Amino acid sequence: MKTNTQGFTHHKYRAFKAIPLADRRWPDTLITQAPRWCAVDLRDGNQALIDPMSPQQKTVLFELLVSMGFKEIEVGFPAASQTDFDFVRQLIENHKIPPDVCIQVLTQARAPLIERTFEALKGVKQANVHLYNSTSPLQREQVFQLDKASIIEIATQGATQVKEQARQAPETEWTFQYSPESFTATELEFSVAICDAVSEIWQPTVDKPIIFNLPATVEVASPNVYADQIEWFCRHIKERECIIISLHTHNDRGCAVAAAELGLMAGAQRVEGTLLGNGERTGNMDIITMAMNLYSQGIDPELDISNIDRIVQTIKSCTNLPVHPRHPYAGELVFTAFSGSHQDAIKKCLANYQPGKPWNAAYLPIDPRDLGRSYQEVIRINSQSGKGGIAYILEAQLGFILPRWLQIEFSAIVQKQTEQQATEISTKDIVRLFKTKYFNTQQLRLGDFQINREKTKSETIERISAELINQDQTLMIDGLGNGALDAFIHGINQAFNINAEITNFSEHALDKGSEASAVSYLQIKCNDQFYYGVATSADVVSAPLSALLAALDQAGVKILQAVES
Repeated sequence: MKTNTQGFTHHKYRAFKAIPLADRRWPDTLITQAPRWCAVDLRDGNQALIDPMSPQQKTVLFELLVSMGFKEIEVGFPAASQTDFDFVRQLIENHKIPPDVCIQVLTQARAPLIERTFEALKGVKQANVHLYNSTSPLQREQVFQLDKASIIEIATQGATQVKEQARQAPETEWTFQYSPESFTATELEFSVAICDAVSEIWQPTVDKPIIFNLPATVEVASPNVYADQIEWFCRHIKERECIIISLHTHNDRGCAVAAAELGLMAGAQRVEGTLLGNGERTGNMDIITMAMNLYSQGIDPELDISNIDRIVQTIKSCTNLPVHPRHPYAGELVFTAFSGSHQDAIKKCLANYQPGKPWNAAYLPIDPRDLGRSYQEVIRINSQSGKGGIAYILEAQLGFILPRWLQIEFSAIVQKQTEQQATEISTKDIVRLFKTKYFNTQQLRLGDFQINREKTKSETIERISAELINQDQTLMIDGLGNGALDAFIHGINQAFNINAEITNFSEHALDKGSEASAVSYLQIKCNDQFYYGVATSADVVSAPLSALLAALDQAGVKILQAVES
């Protein structure tokens, strides 16, 4: 294969080396409970925005996170930004932090920054101080130009100062967290060595553990490799029972959620991420997606995501970023099917679903109602749609359960419409098109009628006498037949000298109860062509008679002119 002349060549890249873990156990592990969540929207997410959030936007987003049930929220990097410092102070001084919520702040392992961080946290009830420094060979050799011992010294000096600053503020319940930044690109032995050194200073216990956050600062390999790294680390770190292993995955390869899930399987207990995945480069791990993945497996995510549209609108308002319409769970179109075969399958599954039973619907991994969405948003219509989707729309909007022969006829009309306008057709327009096509458009209505049974030597027939009313004018129709509808069309044929016959008929109640209204669907053949009519009425006899008038209207039989003359 020739190399692209513009420099697009794979030869300058090297595959990430496999982790020596022949007896890995994580592939056989199942996730059975939600991790400890930490939302980093206000720090990691905020630093990735073109226009960082204002204090007002940060407050709105913080309140959203609290309302969703987050107990750990990273609120900023107060030592690096006066805006972040002021926001942390605002939360503390205005008593915005609920008693069961622990705020987290980030700081580099540098003395002035650590001191400033604790200044920002003065008076807080509980806080997590998140200390970090870079550890990978690339960072050590090219950015800092330091050896391993010097990198460990930076971490331990920072850990020592964090411990001393916390000792001076005993009124606060402190949690210590350390990240070997660029963990995924760091030698595992060195990651364990530097974390053990930090642990030696902080002296964690089972009752008061510390957190080691192992970030995929840049996603450098497939998710299974990350899981291997986490399992290897968990096996080799000292005092494992006194340590919470936390994950912070970025999405450079598009695998942040998968990496976090596999990382939990490998032994991690905590996950950092952002709502809808906002973050540097391709983004952070999307907590909404991961939480709903757990939910779809019958696991309580321990977060309230029942109003997804509220969450989406708040995130959009605070970040000024769009949300892709096909974004997992949250996108506008994520529960929407245009394909005819998909629509038909969804319609049948929804019709068969019994509330309280395990969810099992084609093409819908979860029930849209669980997120505050409606079934009406599931099926939308364009030129690729089929009769099942259109039938679903009419059932959802009008309660009409179209017989198959009418589904076929109307779907062709809708498809022609969508092809002409080369776009989606709205639910409102589908309903309008259906009513325009099949309901009686003449200024005519069925008036009073009487039905009497008459016996002959061979059978019992019915006679109908009916009024057709146009404003204040009335035309009488009389006919005989096997039932009211047959008698009515007999009278119509005689009155207008036509030869219409009923070829298909269907009806059903629209509501439950003895006073239920009915809808009738009717197909007639007239002059070798098929025509259709639909009508509703509180009277189950009137509905089919009015449907016949609608079908004759479509056929062009000018009953209105006859009445006027």
